[in-house]
This record gives sequence, structure tokens and C-alpha cells, in this order.
Amino acid sequence: MTSLLLTGSAELVTNDPGVGDGSPLGVLPDGAWVVEGGNVVWVGSRTEAPAADVAHDLAGRAVIPGFVDSHSHLVFAGDRAAEFTARMSGQPYSAGGIRSTVESTRAAGDELLAANLARLVTELTRQGTTTVEVKSGYGLTVIDEARCLALARQLTPETTYLGAHVVPDEYADDPAAYIDLVTGPMLDACAPYARWVDVFCEHGAFDVDAARAVLVAGRAMGLTPRIHANQLGPGPGVQLACEIGAASADHCTYLSDADVDALASADVVATLLPGVEFSTRSPYPDARRLLAAGVTVALATDCNPGSCYTTSIPLCIALAVREMAMTPAEALWSATMGGARALLRDDIGRLGVGSRADFAVLDAPSYVHLAYRPGVPLVHAVWRAGHRVV
Repeated sequence: MTSLLLTGSAELVTNDPGVGDGSPLGVLPDGAWVVEGGNVVWVGSRTEAPAADVAHDLAGRAVIPGFVDSHSHLVFAGDRAAEFTARMSGQPYSAGGIRSTVESTRAAGDELLAANLARLVTELTRQGTTTVEVKSGYGLTVIDEARCLALARQLTPETTYLGAHVVPDEYADDPAAYIDLVTGPMLDACAPYARWVDVFCEHGAFDVDAARAVLVAGRAMGLTPRIHANQLGPGPGVQLACEIGAASADHCTYLSDADVDALASADVVATLLPGVEFSTRSPYPDARRLLAAGVTVALATDCNPGSCYTTSIPLCIALAVREMAMTPAEALWSATMGGARALLRDDIGRLGVGSRADFAVLDAPSYVHLAYRPGVPLVHAVWRAGHRVV
């Protein structure tokens, strides 16, 4: 098995507070690491690096763990640029636009859906993302939800069954029958392709009783719950996430003190999606309030064709720093280790012995430049499992 020694980093972010500067990011100036079999087997100062079969010099660039995007909707067809234009002209965002994407996705063949999915995953990778979670939710029939998840599963193990995205038009007069479908035949067809079960618990989507039924049914089939919660207004979604032991509650825009306390006590990750607020002109979540309470925060893109059509975690980091008062260090941690926590993974989101060798090399001397130079393509190279993919 060939070993690879990487040196020449201006700074190496490990996300291990036991090394380097002792911060949560564990920053090692002039850090080096050895990769073997796709994993990191040694990390330390360049001057103490062991010999390896192959050496690679990074020429004074900063290195960070690969981004972990724990919330995306990438299997779809169609375009909602007109909806975006209407929002930018003053029309408020609502969940109703999802149905137009459902219509386009149902009409699309597997080849078109797979090509669009691959294009978006490539965009994510080029910007430093090495792990991505992908949801269904734009099929809303047994056949279409299953095929969307089967396509997603070809590109990532982090797939989420979101049959409970909205109630489709054909069930508008009988939403209870749709819940029966989501928790019955649709779940049976989708569970083999999914790791997670999700539900949009929001006014205009599903109430708390329906959401609970979906998550309980998914859990009984071996899927782990996560939930879209408290995005459009105050609601029961966060409390349900804590009650049911969800891995994460995503959006978390409108939170009561009780919601924040519950997230902290239940150790449920709050996944914040600032690209959504940027794209919908909605209020940003109060990240400082969550962090002060000891809640684990993740940052993700929520890439989708309606409320946030971006694949850029660096943009989300810049927005988190500028609009949500996170420090550059907090934002980077949340987009790496925070995302890993949201996916219940300890092999990604960090660079330490035993972790997967997923990392991004920046054309910058420090990770701070991700927020300091917003909009600039700073990712020089991306490695996944010890192989350069960008």
C-alpha cells in the first residue's frame, strides 16, 4: 500500500483541539500529514514528518478538511428563475413553488435527472465539498421518489427520503391519504435507497402530527430522522426533532428560548442554511444565540431550484460571518465538523489519524480568506479518500 506525505501547507486545519494552536480548529502552522489507504495515518509538524513512498508539496497554501454539506435537494428537473425574480420584486417566499419542480421532475427521464445531479455534485466538489447529503422530495409518487433516491445513492451514501416535502396536487383534498402513502408503500419502496427520513414540518406543508407519523414510520424501517423545522415562522418542528431524537433540525430561523434549550439538552444539531435567507430575503437565523447556548451548529447549502440555487459552501461561510455574526473559525468548523455531526459521522469533517483523507487546498495563506474574500474561487485542489479529484 503506497503512503503519501503532504507538506508545504501554510496552515493545516485539523479540527482537533488537541493539536496545533489548541483551538477548536486545531490549526497547525507548517503542518504535514501522511495518507495511506485513503485515510490519514499521521499528522504533525513538517519537521517531524516520517518518510513516505511519495511526497507532495503544497507550496505554501492553506489546507482545510473537505466541506460536509449535510442538506441539499439535488435530484430535480426544471428551473424556477421566474419565482426568484418575483421574490426579488417583493413577492414573499412560500412552500408552494415546490409543486412546479415536482411536475418537471416527474416528466423527466432518469438520464436527464442523473446528468443534472452529476453536474451539481461536480460543482459542489470543485468548491471543496467532499461529502454531500441528497434528499428526494420532488417526485412525490412511489415510483418517482424511489427512482430519485436510487440515482442519488449512486453518488453518495448520505441519501434522505423526503416523500413528505409537500402534499402533491392530486392529494390536495385528502392529505391524510397522502400520509398513508408516505408511511406505507412509498416508504417501503424508498427505504432500501435511503439512510435518513425527513419531513417539512411547516405551515403549508405538514403539521406536527403528520410529521411525527412520517418520522416514526421511517425510524421503524431503519432510517434516522432529520427535519425541516421553524423556517417560515415559529412552530413545533424543533421540539419534535428533540422529542424524537433527530440527528438535526434544519433551518431554525424562528426559535423560542424553549427551542434553543431543547436543542442544547437533546444534542440535536441545528443546521443553518444562510443561502436560503440570502435568496429569499428572509431573516437570518440567530447563530450567536445558538452557539451561546452550547448548541452544535452546522452550515449547509440547501441547494435546490427554488429557495437557494447555490452549490457554494464558501458563500454560505461568508454569509454566516457577515449576516449571522459567526467568526470565520466558527463558520468553517460548522461547515466541516458541524456537517459531520449532523450526519452522525466521525470519519469526515476533520483531518486526524483515522479520518478519511478528504481535504481542500486553498489558494490563500489562511482559511480566513474564505470569508475575507467572498465570491473569489479560492479552492485550488480537492482530495477525497487520498485521491485528487479536482
